[in-house]
Amino acid sequence: MSQPTQAPYLVPPPSPKVRRIGDRDDASLAQALQQGHPAAPAELFDRYGNHIQRVLVNVMGVDQEIPDLVHETFARAFKNIGQLEDGERLKAWLTRIAVFTARGLIRSRSRKRWLRYFSPEEMPEGRALVARAEDREAVQATYAALDQLHADVRLPFALRYIEGMELKDVAQACDCSLATVKRRISKAEKRFVHLASRDPALRGWLEEGTRWTAQ
Repeated sequence: MSQPTQAPYLVPPPSPKVRRIGDRDDASLAQALQQGHPAAPAELFDRYGNHIQRVLVNVMGVDQEIPDLVHETFARAFKNIGQLEDGERLKAWLTRIAVFTARGLIRSRSRKRWLRYFSPEEMPEGRALVARAEDREAVQATYAALDQLHADVRLPFALRYIEGMELKDVAQACDCSLATVKRRISKAEKRFVHLASRDPALRGWLEEGTRWTAQ
């Protein structure tokens, strides 16, 4: 079995004869995308492919549909790049597209999703999820609990506590105010703790931790 270390290219890499964007800042890359520079799509994926994959894994769990979600995120970005007004916010804008792409899939599933885990060597790069065998049960229980949350509260909760984003960045990714995202996270926390306290795989974690108390 092959052991990919990153998602495949969504667009062909540019010809060696095409000058690449290189280490220029995000504003320059965004401008190149808007101007149709032939190397820009591959540069965008090279720069943020792993980041988007990690974000999606952190909000969805390690799901076999992650590659399709990554592909759809970048396809939407290429299609709508003209709507990006501030090129310096390219990463945040791309993250927001990924979040809304994930939300669409969560909402479209009519029954509870059972997690399908890859083997540890197939895990995406980055800190996305723990891959140690002894932690897999707790990870599965965590996402089983998240599956029971409404997408609008699940996403900010996962971005905040699994992806580790700052509140202001979570609010931007979810396209809502800081006050709204705080309310949604608070609602998700209460529901998650309620569910986790009833799961043997998570109860001990709650009892040993300091952030939440089993209810």
